Amino acid sequence: MASEASGAPASDCAPASSDIPHQDGGPPNGNGNGNGTSHGHDLKGHGFFALALGSVGVVFGDIGTSPLYAFKEALAAASHDGVVRSEIFGVVSLALWAMFLIVTIKYVVFIMRADNKGEGGVLSLMALAQHAMGRRTTLVFVLGVAGAALFYGDAVITPAMSVLSAVEGLRTIPALEHGVTNEVVLLIATVMLLGLFFIQSRGTASVGKLFGPVCAVWFGVMFALGAMNLAANPGILMAVNPFYAVKFLAEHGLTGFIVLGAVFLTVTGVEALTADMGHFGRWPIQAAWLFFVLPCLAMNYLGQGAFALTTLQTAEAAGTAMPELNWFFEMAPEALRLPLVLLAGAATVIASQAVITGAFSLTQQAIQLGLLPRLDVRRTSETQSGQIFVPQLNTMLLLGVLAIMFTFQTSSALAHAYGLAVTGTMIVTTCMAFIVMRKLWKWSLPMALLFLVPFLALDITFLSANALRFFSGGWLPVLIGAVLFMIMATWVRGSQILSAKTRRDSVPLVDLMEILRARAPHRAPGTAIFLTSDPDMTPVALMHNLKHNKVLHERNVILTVRTTETPRVNEEDRVKIEKVNDDFKKVVVSYGFMESPNIPKALAVCRKQGLKFDIMATSFFLGRRSIVPSANSGMPLWQDRLFIYLMKNAANPTDFFKIPPGRVVELGAQVTV
Repeated sequence: MASEASGAPASDCAPASSDIPHQDGGPPNGNGNGNGTSHGHDLKGHGFFALALGSVGVVFGDIGTSPLYAFKEALAAASHDGVVRSEIFGVVSLALWAMFLIVTIKYVVFIMRADNKGEGGVLSLMALAQHAMGRRTTLVFVLGVAGAALFYGDAVITPAMSVLSAVEGLRTIPALEHGVTNEVVLLIATVMLLGLFFIQSRGTASVGKLFGPVCAVWFGVMFALGAMNLAANPGILMAVNPFYAVKFLAEHGLTGFIVLGAVFLTVTGVEALTADMGHFGRWPIQAAWLFFVLPCLAMNYLGQGAFALTTLQTAEAAGTAMPELNWFFEMAPEALRLPLVLLAGAATVIASQAVITGAFSLTQQAIQLGLLPRLDVRRTSETQSGQIFVPQLNTMLLLGVLAIMFTFQTSSALAHAYGLAVTGTMIVTTCMAFIVMRKLWKWSLPMALLFLVPFLALDITFLSANALRFFSGGWLPVLIGAVLFMIMATWVRGSQILSAKTRRDSVPLVDLMEILRARAPHRAPGTAIFLTSDPDMTPVALMHNLKHNKVLHERNVILTVRTTETPRVNEEDRVKIEKVNDDFKKVVVSYGFMESPNIPKALAVCRKQGLKFDIMATSFFLGRRSIVPSANSGMPLWQDRLFIYLMKNAANPTDFFKIPPGRVVELGAQVTV
């Protein structure tokens, strides 16, 4: 039977979400990061430089590997009829201004100010926007869930794309170029990815200390390579002038639009700037971008452009066509290419790790907020709160990454699938930031529109450019996002229906008090704790205990777990105790959407507040339900079946709430939904 506590907010022992705005009668809103990594708040105790260095590895890992493929794909898109000098200038200019407008102006200047108690990310912004609206809005809920669903598409594509790009660099080594076939590239990439996903269960706290230094070396090498080639052909510096970007788009029509979709690859991973604010803080991330990461990336793109100009000049002098090269690796001296490929491999593994742990973090938050069924969330570090591992998700991500890697086979083919998920998330971010600016920050409408209109126009332009690649690969993240949106929407809607049915069929707690006063049942020694999502209604497990066992414990606690709109709850606000009468007390335990529930720890706080009981003489009663589909549930029959499947495969509530298994009693019933 599916457990009532298996993740549905409707269940007796599921966390209530009344602290979270709902739609009209409906789904909880939530907050989680799109791309948040799990290095934990513990980093906050470090100095500014340590935090900035840490952010270089975690926050900028994804965007830092873009030079491996972004310039190559953009120039290839522009060169269907041969490359000319103005096209190289145009592509470099577009790359530089994409980073300046989207990353620096939009995210660093504006979006990073919209933090939720120090936390950022698309779902964190959703919670903030919902709070700013002051009412339950379907629009904000749909935007947030869409952004979260699209992130999973990005999480599947990023590891395959980045690792493939690094391994393909082996072909630029003269001694290996004929031996490194596509099959060899896929084999090496598969081994790297299998190793990456298999170590997740052990945690990454120890190797995570190397992320910052390794990526700092990576960015430094990129700067040096760019500077070396720029010195050989400094004329490319003119590409800093946006005139070349505008001129390129004006002259190339549809081709310019296609190139724009490829240029967007320069800013993939930008959501990590806000997603990881809770781990590193706003100022260290901003400083790392402005004074280190941006200069290194800009220099490398200028260097690739300079190398392309030099190659073009050489080809023109020889009277031959300009070759299509892997520009990033081939602008390095031949003797340095093997070490560069190894360093690139390390950098892409770090970028992939950041996305994987971001998916774990997002999933934990979505579970807490009732957007997904409960999954097994394990802590891999006793000291770092963000170090978590979700086995089911890890397996699904691994299978997804390998499937798309063997389907597309090359980074160039996979590049067509990369942009739509990121641009979709960026549009969601822009819209919710507008709501926060208007409703929370009280900006005037003209001032808020001054932000919204230019950046939304830019987002839509990039979305349209990437939409041109829909049939050549762009369908992939859209499909993944659509499936996950459907799963989240089904879970929320099914939970809502089950919750409403439970409330209709339950007896109000105050009515039960009168019944017990009139007909006192047999009393058993000890304490009984009944978990429920609605503290005002009698838990189903309590009704079954009275009906079948005809017994009531000496002390009874109606325990409700709530998830708040904030990332974390202060310990002094964790537990609220309300006395109903001599036999019953209501206890509400609150957790932030970044926290994992731990009932025994919360009960220790209860004892400090005067609620005396012996944990070894305490029984936890959980409701357990077998759900049967119904044609009249409010959802189509296929959705009923999907909801039931999700409930049956959700994690055991005993494990999820960290309840001692030997103290749990489950009482069940059959319910239609």
